[in-house]
Amino acid sequence: MRQERPNFAKAHHRPIPVTPWLVHEKWLFALICLATLFYACVTPPFQVPDENQHYMKTLMLSEGRILTEQSGPMIGAPLPGAAIDLHDVLFPSGASATLRLFDMGMLVKGWTGTTANAARFADFPNVANYAPTLYAPGALGLMIGDGLGLPRLGAFYVGRFVNALLALALLGAALRLLPFGRPAMFGAALLPTFAYQSGSLSPDAVINGIGFLGTALALHIGFISRRPSRSLALFLTAPLLALAKGVYLPLMAAGLRLPEDRRDLRPWLILAAMAVGAVAFLLWMRWSGANHHGSQALYHIVSRKTGQTVMTAPLSQQLAVIAQDPAAYLRILASSVAERSPVYALQIVGRFGWNAILLPLFAYPLAALMLGAAILGGSGMRFPLAQRLWWLAIAAGIALLIETAMYLTGTPLGADYIQGTQGRYFLPVLPLVLLALMPTAPLRGARVLFAGAGLLLSMIAAATALDSFWVHGFITADGMPPHHSLIRALILPSPRW
Repeated sequence: MRQERPNFAKAHHRPIPVTPWLVHEKWLFALICLATLFYACVTPPFQVPDENQHYMKTLMLSEGRILTEQSGPMIGAPLPGAAIDLHDVLFPSGASATLRLFDMGMLVKGWTGTTANAARFADFPNVANYAPTLYAPGALGLMIGDGLGLPRLGAFYVGRFVNALLALALLGAALRLLPFGRPAMFGAALLPTFAYQSGSLSPDAVINGIGFLGTALALHIGFISRRPSRSLALFLTAPLLALAKGVYLPLMAAGLRLPEDRRDLRPWLILAAMAVGAVAFLLWMRWSGANHHGSQALYHIVSRKTGQTVMTAPLSQQLAVIAQDPAAYLRILASSVAERSPVYALQIVGRFGWNAILLPLFAYPLAALMLGAAILGGSGMRFPLAQRLWWLAIAAGIALLIETAMYLTGTPLGADYIQGTQGRYFLPVLPLVLLALMPTAPLRGARVLFAGAGLLLSMIAAATALDSFWVHGFITADGMPPHHSLIRALILPSPRW
C-alpha cells in the first residue's frame, strides 16, 4: 500500500525527516564542482564582469585594509604596481572592436609579470562599498599564493580556487540542509552562470552560496526543527547574507508560515535573525559611507540610453526623485523590466566574458527545458496555495528591491530608465521560484530528463568558453551579435556567427 506523503500543516509536532541524497544528485553535485573548477582554469584573467575591480578590492583586504580611500576623483587604495599592471598592461579587459584571442604565451608573460613594483593608487569605485566578508575567501587565496612565493598571476589563480571551493562548500551545505525540493536548487546551480561566476574572484561566488544557504536554513527551521546548532547557524548566516547584499535578506522569510501552536517560536526566531542581519547591514553602510563623506561611492558609467559617460546619483538625491513622484518611478520600473527581461533571461543562463559571448541559441531553450524538468521533479512535500504565493511574493519583492537598488545607486540622477541590473543578480532567488511551482510528487521521467539536460547544457557551455577564449577568439560587444546563418547561431557560440 502506498504511503501518504507528509503534510507539513499536520506534522507540526513531529520533525519531518530530510530526504537523503539520491545517487543522481551526488553525480549532479560532482558535475557542478567540475564545471566550477573548469571555469576557474579556463576563463582568462579578468574576463568575468568587474573581476579587475574585485581583484583590487581582494588584494587590498589581503594586505590588511578594510576601508577604501579617496584620492581626488578616485576611490580605491594604493596597491603594488605589479598587481595593477596585471590587468592594465598584461590582461586588459576594455571593450575592443578587434578579435581578442588568448594563448599560453600570454600566461607565460603574465607569470613573469612586470617590473613596476612601486605602489600606485588603484581606482575601484564600483565595489568600494562592498563588505569585506565577500572578499575574505579570495583574500585568503592571495595570501596563500604570496606565502608560496608565487608571482601575481599565480596568486590570482589561487584566489580564484579558494573562492570557488568556498562557493561549492556553501552549495553543498545548502543542499544538505534543504528539507525538500532539492531539484529547485540543483536547477539554479546547474545554470552555466552559477559555475562561471563561482570559478572567479567575483563576490558572486559568496553571494550565491550564502543566498542558497540562507534559504535552505530558513526552510529547514521553519518546516522541520529548530535544533540549537541550526538556530546558531541561522543567526550567523543572516548578517553574512545581509552584508552580501541587503536586498537578499528577505530570502529568509521563506521559512515563515502560520504555526498551528502559538507556542511555536520558529517564526520569531527567523524574524529575529533577519533583524540582526538588517542591523549588520546598516552598521556597515554607515561605517563605509562615512569614509566617503557620508555617502556611497559614486562612479562613472556608460548610459545604456545615450552611450555617453555619466555619473551615478547620490542615494539621497535619487531617493528624493522617487519620493517626489512614486507613480513615475513605477512606470520607469515597469518599462525597464519589460525592456530588459530578454537580456536578463540570457544572462541568468549564461553569457560569458563581460556579457559578450552568447552560448549557441539552442542552449537557452535547453536551459528552460532543464528548469521545467526540475519543477516537475517534485518537492516531495504538500504545500497549500497560500504558502506558494508567499514564496512567489518574496521572490517578486526581492526582484523589485534589486531594480530599485540599482536605480538608487547605479543610475544617473533622475533618469527615466534603470541602469546596471544584470540577470545574474536574480540567481539567488531562482530556487524559491522553482520550489513554489513544484508539484508534490515527481512526474515520471522528469528527473532523468533534468539530469540529462543539465549535463548537456554544462558540456555546451564548457565548449563555448574554451572555444571563444582560446581557439577562435571573440569581440567584446553587448547586445545580439549579427549572424548570417540561423543554423550557425543555433549550434555555435556567438563569436562563430
